[in-house]
Amino acid sequence: MRDRLAARLAQMQQSGTSPDYPRLALEVLGIRGAPADLARRLVEQALVVEDRRDNWRRVGDRACNEAPRAAGVYVFRDADGGALYVGKTSNLRRRLGAHFSDRRWRTLHPAVARVAHVEWQTTGSELEALLREAMLITELQPVANVHVGAPALRTRAIPATLVRDVVVLVPSRDPDSVDVVGARAQGDVRLERADRRGATLAETTARLWEFFHPAAEAPPLPATLALAPLVFSWIAGRGRHATRLDPHDAGSASQLTARLASLFSDTSLFVERLVALR
Repeated sequence: MRDRLAARLAQMQQSGTSPDYPRLALEVLGIRGAPADLARRLVEQALVVEDRRDNWRRVGDRACNEAPRAAGVYVFRDADGGALYVGKTSNLRRRLGAHFSDRRWRTLHPAVARVAHVEWQTTGSELEALLREAMLITELQPVANVHVGAPALRTRAIPATLVRDVVVLVPSRDPDSVDVVGARAQGDVRLERADRRGATLAETTARLWEFFHPAAEAPPLPATLALAPLVFSWIAGRGRHATRLDPHDAGSASQLTARLASLFSDTSLFVERLVALR
């Protein structure tokens, strides 16, 4: 459309006459009977929109060519670096392809049309993507995201038996590591990454133990997002087969370390749900 408008404008200018905006509106935009001033504004607006659409397509093509076929989170940013939209996906390239499809342009949020750059971060699991998306939305306050508050239990169909302190083991983007997600019933979450061969497991477990068993005299933990409802909701649905354990079944940090080490060494860790016996 832009090329047709530009070509017709050039023809009119070459003929030495002023642009006939009502005629342009009719021939190119399909708008009949528009007064001259209105027709001029419509033509100028169409040129701006088409330029923006071309830029949007270029950004999309570049992102779709470069993004990996992996789970992750992504951020749309404008030319000044401002966050426009944050999302998550199990396949970055496929999701970005859907975002930048031609049919999506017709229903695009006006702010997202200003996208100038897409950045992403891969994750090892859907659960990590869920949590990191929520963190980024809270941190960046993107203008096109509708839900920007902390997730609430009351809005989710979660069995009461699942709302309890839990440790969940999920794949890491580092193939030699395991992502350990600790969630407390009161809402806070802790993400840890441990070497699967055990090199960092003792340090990871010590932090988890402190998270679930804070010392009475210890200062309160820094305020964190109450993201545990995302963990409980995921366990109730797509993550129902994930390996998890009750951190209170272990009597000490060393016992928790031993149980995690046993799970880490099992080749079926991410194939089926494993149970750590007392």
